Amino acid sequence: MTKGNINVSVENIFPLIKKFLYSDHEIFLRELISNATDATLKLKHLTTIGEAKVEYGNPKIEVKIDQEQKTLRIIDQGIGMTAAEVEKYINQVAFSGAEEFLEKYKDTAKDSGIIGHFGLGFYSAFMVAEKVEILTKSYKDEQAVRWICDGSPEFTLEETSDKTDRGTEIILHISEDSTEFLEEGKIRELLLKYNKFMPVPIKFGTRTHTLPLPENAPEDAVAETEEVDNIINNPTPAWTIAPSELTNEDYMKFYHELYPMQFEEPLFNIHLNVDYPFNLTGVLFFPKLSNNLNIEKDKIQLYQNQVFVTDEVKGIVPDFLMLLRGVIDSPDIPLNVSRSYLQADGAVKKISSYITKKVADKMSSLINENREDYEKKWNDIKIVIEYGIISEEKFAEKSDKFTLYPTTDGKYFLWDELTERIKPSQTDKDGNLVILYASNTDEQHSYIQSAKDKGYEVLLLDSPIIPHVIQKLETSKEKISFARVDADHVNNLIKKDEPVISKLNDAEKESLKKDVEEAVKDAKFTVQLEDLDSNDAPFTITQPEFMRRMKDMQATGGGGMFGMSGFPEMYNLVINSNSEFAGHILKTENAEQKESLIQHALDLAKLSQNLLKGKDLTDFIQRSYKQLEK
Repeated sequence: MTKGNINVSVENIFPLIKKFLYSDHEIFLRELISNATDATLKLKHLTTIGEAKVEYGNPKIEVKIDQEQKTLRIIDQGIGMTAAEVEKYINQVAFSGAEEFLEKYKDTAKDSGIIGHFGLGFYSAFMVAEKVEILTKSYKDEQAVRWICDGSPEFTLEETSDKTDRGTEIILHISEDSTEFLEEGKIRELLLKYNKFMPVPIKFGTRTHTLPLPENAPEDAVAETEEVDNIINNPTPAWTIAPSELTNEDYMKFYHELYPMQFEEPLFNIHLNVDYPFNLTGVLFFPKLSNNLNIEKDKIQLYQNQVFVTDEVKGIVPDFLMLLRGVIDSPDIPLNVSRSYLQADGAVKKISSYITKKVADKMSSLINENREDYEKKWNDIKIVIEYGIISEEKFAEKSDKFTLYPTTDGKYFLWDELTERIKPSQTDKDGNLVILYASNTDEQHSYIQSAKDKGYEVLLLDSPIIPHVIQKLETSKEKISFARVDADHVNNLIKKDEPVISKLNDAEKESLKKDVEEAVKDAKFTVQLEDLDSNDAPFTITQPEFMRRMKDMQATGGGGMFGMSGFPEMYNLVINSNSEFAGHILKTENAEQKESLIQHALDLAKLSQNLLKGKDLTDFIQRSYKQLEK
């Protein structure tokens, strides 16, 4: 038997591991099962190349609880260790790396360090165990050994005949403050959280399996049952399989395996697979989002070699794709020693760029393969595409190939299709292309109709971030502008070199404007007279495009420099000076009657814009009933 001290010069390595490396004690199980998996896969490799002259078989990892003995065991059938290897890999704590590690990080926060530089994963066991044993037998023809340590630098190492089969068994003697890890439910929860897709089968207890009845069995026959290993993981999840070998049903099954509480099917998926200049695999799913910008419940999951790391993937996945669901697996993503925090690194930017490109390519292929189906799904995916346009320049550059612009008539255009269609009719006198849009077909119906009467196309752009998208398009494309249909009278939205006919002279117009301003008495309305078609509405309320857009942008995280959060509502009250009603106001001599006419017309205009509320609406209704009685 050998006795000795673990090769570290600092006496308090274990408290430091607890305090700085692993803030979350539960990950000890992830680390130990990861080690067991490595040991198993190393054996597979050695048998494949002929270096290990043993039968690989069908190895599995087993997790066992003994509540009476207060032990938790992790047993593998992998490569095992000789006494010399235990001395090298366990006692020296990753080739004496602990000493420089502790020197560097003893005074820093828990998120310091880089994974892989120090082999401390095994020592996470001491967060929950007062004593740890290793029983191990190498695939080489050598005697099994037992290693015991109670959390101090002291250990014992001796040969033993207690283990005759190849592999390693870690025995944790659970400490009094960690007895939750002796509960079957807790361990199952952790296995499903961290090890659900590990590449080696993990056994946790047994389950009852019902055998199928033979074809000629009588109707009252009772099927036999048997106890079988309860394998808790799926060793070959979809992202580890070539896309050519998967059907749509396979992807859907995997989606529900990832998110068992999601009953709605995703719209489509993107399979990621790259091996240069970094290794990355994964599957991303587009859920039905509509206009929802706050999808937080089911996030993208990050794995390293099929070991769950986190679902906080900011930095790896571009912001606009955080709305998606799925899995990313990469051994090249730099994490800290506890695998809990992402390290800033050039590789991460490359990975993010690759994912962005892959999503853009997928969108292009989808619309080219089945335009009709893509149009049907547009409302559920547009928020992701629009978010990408305003936040990722490389994505925005490709977006014209797959971004749709729907009209209020239910037609869909790509950018080039749209501009080609509207150029003849919606180019103003200065050669600028004016794109009209509505955000709500019901509230803006009359404005939409006025535009359509002139032969204009009106887009329906109703997502919460559309003001930002419009701003981006106006700055990145030449000689185009957007105008919401209720931003002004349609004649002013697209100004043409057309003669204007006026029924009133300048003096009558001045008198009409003064009458309306005196009757309205509301600072948020700016009265303007327009020589419009005599059939157009007498009074129209519009909201200036710039002011309204800035307020909309501020509501979704923009426009801050203009201070729009406290900016008052401002509207234009457009008076059609060519309408019969304008002449009627001028001819009315009774001041009280004139004010009543103007007020009633204003209320009608407010009503059309959903601005008539509260006491004003009540007064309008009562006044309208009285007029019916006359």
